[in-house]
Amino acid sequence: EPEQKSFAGKVLRLSVCTMEGAEWVEEVPEDTAVEALKERCLQHCLPGSLEDSKAVPPHKLIHVASKKVLTDTKTLLEENIQDRDVLLLLKKRVPPPPPKTADASAEEKRKQEQKAPDMDAILKATAHLPSHKGRPVTRHNRRDFQTELRKILVSLTEVALRLLALNPDAVELLKKANAMLDEEDRVDEISLRQLTEMGFPETRAVKALRLNHMSVTRAMEWLMEHADDPAVDAPLPGQTASEATAEADAASAPTTAGASSEADGEEANDELTKLFKEIRRKRAFRPDPRAVIALMEMGFDEKEVVDALRVNNNQQNAACEWLLGDRKPSPEDLDKGIDRNSPLLQAILEDPVVQLGLNKPKILLAFEDMLANPLNSTQWMNDPDTGPVMLQISRIFQTLDRT
Repeated sequence: EPEQKSFAGKVLRLSVCTMEGAEWVEEVPEDTAVEALKERCLQHCLPGSLEDSKAVPPHKLIHVASKKVLTDTKTLLEENIQDRDVLLLLKKRVPPPPPKTADASAEEKRKQEQKAPDMDAILKATAHLPSHKGRPVTRHNRRDFQTELRKILVSLTEVALRLLALNPDAVELLKKANAMLDEEDRVDEISLRQLTEMGFPETRAVKALRLNHMSVTRAMEWLMEHADDPAVDAPLPGQTASEATAEADAASAPTTAGASSEADGEEANDELTKLFKEIRRKRAFRPDPRAVIALMEMGFDEKEVVDALRVNNNQQNAACEWLLGDRKPSPEDLDKGIDRNSPLLQAILEDPVVQLGLNKPKILLAFEDMLANPLNSTQWMNDPDTGPVMLQISRIFQTLDRT
C-alpha cells in the first residue's frame, strides 16, 4: 500500500457527511474515481452491505460548495475536488420505469382491482351486519385539543405574571431566565464557520441555523433546498440587535436612589412590564417567508396570510384551507383564555406541581414561547424545569376530558 501511494497523485483529505448526521474524513488520492470513493463511503456507512449490492439503494456524491453532483466515471482531479472540500452522500431518487405497452393493460386492470370500493359497494357488503345506532362514538379532534390547551396557557400566563409581580426579585429573575434563553438561541461560532466554509453567505447561514435549532446538518439541507428561493435572504421577523440592546440597557438601568418604597414598587413593576414586553416581542410568531409568498401569489392579502399561518402553526396547506374556509378559529380566538370558573382551570391551579412552577420565571417564558410558536412545545416538555409542569397540565386535561 505505501508503494501504491508513492505512485498515486496528491492525497486529498475530504470531509463527507450524510443527511442522517454522520460525518467523517476520507483520505484518497486525487486520481481516485468518484465511483470508488462512493463505495468507500457506503462501506463506512453500511459496513458489509456491499456484498449484496441489490440491497443498497443507489447513492450520489455532491460537492457542497458548488452543489454539483459528481460523475461516477470521472476522477476527483477531473471534478476539480480540492483538499479539505466537503462532500454530501445522498440517496438517489429513482423514478419508476414507464410500463411497457404489453404490460399497460395488465397494470390498468391491477389498478382497478386495487381501487377503493364506492359507497354502494360498502352498503351492499355490510347490509347483513347488526346495527349499532345506540352506541356512542367518541371522536377526538386534535384542533379542539390544541385550541383548549392554548386557552389554558393564555390564562396561566396571566396568573404567572401576577404572581411574579409580587416577588421583589422578579425583575432580576426574569432577566436571568431571559439571558439563559438568549444563550440557547445564540448562534454557535463553530457551526456557523462550518457553513460559511462550504461557501454559504454568513447572514444566510445564521438564518438557517436559527430556523433549524442550531443543527448544522438540517441547516445545510435547508440552505440547499432554498438556494433559488427569492425570499432566502429575507430577515426573520423581530427586532434588530440595536433595538434589543437599547431595550436591555433600559431594562437594566438602576432605580433612582432615595425614592419611596411605593415608588420603587411602581418602578419595579414598570420595569417588569417593560422586560416582559421585550420578551414577548422577541418570542413573536415568525411566519415562514416561503409560505407567505406562495399564499400571496394566490391573491390573499399579506396580513390575512400571516394570520392564517399563525393560526395553523406555519403549515402552508392548513393555512390555505383556513383562508378558503370559515376561518375558524380566528386570530382573536388565539388570545382568549379559558373561563375562570371552569373546573379544568380550577383543577390545574390547585395542583401543587403547577403552583410551584407558576412562581418560576422560566415557566412564564415557556408559556409565552408556546403561545407564539406551538411547534416548540416538545422542547419545553423535555426541559427539566418546565417538563413536569407541562406533563401535569396534560394529565389533568386528559383526566377531566375523559370524565
